[in-house]
Order: sequence, then structure tokens, then C-alpha cells
Amino acid sequence: MRIVRTVAEVREALREPRGRWERIGLVPTMGAFHAGHVALMRAAREGSDVVVVSLFVNPSQFNAADDLARYPRDEVADAGAAEAEGVDVLFAPSVDELYPPGFDTWVEPGSLADVLEGAARPGHFRGVATVCAKLFAIVAADVAWFGQKDAQQAAVVRRMVADLDLPVSIEVLPTVRDPDGLALSSRNVFLTDAEREVALALPRALEAGASAHAADGDPVAAARLVLDAERGLTVDYVAVADFPPPTLVAAVRVAAIRLIDNVVLTDS
Repeated sequence: MRIVRTVAEVREALREPRGRWERIGLVPTMGAFHAGHVALMRAAREGSDVVVVSLFVNPSQFNAADDLARYPRDEVADAGAAEAEGVDVLFAPSVDELYPPGFDTWVEPGSLADVLEGAARPGHFRGVATVCAKLFAIVAADVAWFGQKDAQQAAVVRRMVADLDLPVSIEVLPTVRDPDGLALSSRNVFLTDAEREVALALPRALEAGASAHAADGDPVAAARLVLDAERGLTVDYVAVADFPPPTLVAAVRVAAIRLIDNVVLTDS
């Protein structure tokens, strides 16, 4: 595996495979790899000839400086995990490499970015859309892999790709969960054992909502019933979003940790 840190190095590393018309896959990440990231890497390995993983904690998608500073980072461990999964190129740029002095061009997503996570975190999806557009251009990827856990992010990126006619296919993989049902997230490491028990109300609520929907009931009301009964948990939102497909989404706070999760709604 080759670790590169500049745009020029990425393009040089991919020059020969691109000249052979090999299929280039990209997995955009912010590091702190877990089994969800590994699933994306494995899908990219199966679905492309050359796998590029970006490792960049993107400051423009954070709303609070303390949240950015606290975000877990372990490049050595991440590099080892990526190499073990057969990644060809790990792109780990500095902030100045992607946002050099004088940078002043942003991708402004539309109404899809103004609701739910967009309303809770103003400007978040502008940062996501901009960094993804840059990565797509730098790597010139044929396909990029994202996780369903960040369903609104995937929807925003898909809309951007369609609206701007970007030549990249977007693949979204199912959410990877721990055996207890909690969706994998880099922020889970901050939960104490007691807080994790409280957080498990989130996947239980989504399951209840999905079951209610399948029985022609109200998925939001069913999910809220579970969440409101859990002391120590604050609900930011619960809603059905048509991304598509229709998806029951929720965001909660357990102590200082904010968690998001979702489930695609089906009729059975």
C-alpha cells in the first residue's frame, strides 16, 4: 500500500492504472476505522481494480471546534487496517493541502441539506459536499462507497453527483452494527458502559418504528414512544425522510455524545 499526502502524489500513483483503463474505487473516510469502514473497503476491493481510501478529518463539516479537536485519530492503526484489506493507495492530506491559503470556492447543496442533520448542524453538508467533490476530482474515481448509517449524507452526495454531472457512481452499503444493535460509529468509543446501555434505545426505537410502518402504523410515534421512555437520552429529531427510499431517521444525545441512526422502511 502506498501512503500519499498531496494531490500531485495521488495523481501520479493513479496515472498508470488509469492509463490501462482500470476501474478506480474510492472510500472517503475521516479515519478511526471500525468494521463499517472495513466493509466499505472490502466492497471497493471486490468492485474495482484500484482502491483508494482517503483519510481526512474534514474541518469544514464540523460546527464546533471542540468536536473537531476531540474527533478520534490514529493514523498508524488506520494505515495498518487499510493495508490488511488490500487498499492500494491511502490518501492522508493535511488541511492546507485540501484547503490551501486563499481557498474560497464551496459546493452549496440544496434543500435536502437544510433539514434534519442540516438543520441541527448548519453548514455541515456544505463541508461534506465540497470535500467529496474535491476528492472525486482528485482521484477521478469511477465509483465511491458510502455507508447507509449516514443516510442523509449519501443522499446529499448522490444529488450533487447527479446535478453536477460528475462521472462517478455512488454505492451505499447497509449499516454495520455491533451484536447489541448499536450502529458502528467512531464516536461510540466515548460512551461509558452505562451510557451505551442508554444509547441502545436508539436501535430499539428504529426497530419499533419499522415494525409499526410494516403494520400500517405511525413509525415516528412508535419510535418516539421508545426514546421518550429512556431516561438519560435527549431526542434531537425523529422523522421519516424520503431520500429515497423512505427512511426512518433519528438523532439523540447521550450525555455529551450525539448519535444518529436510521432504518429503511419497507411494507413487510
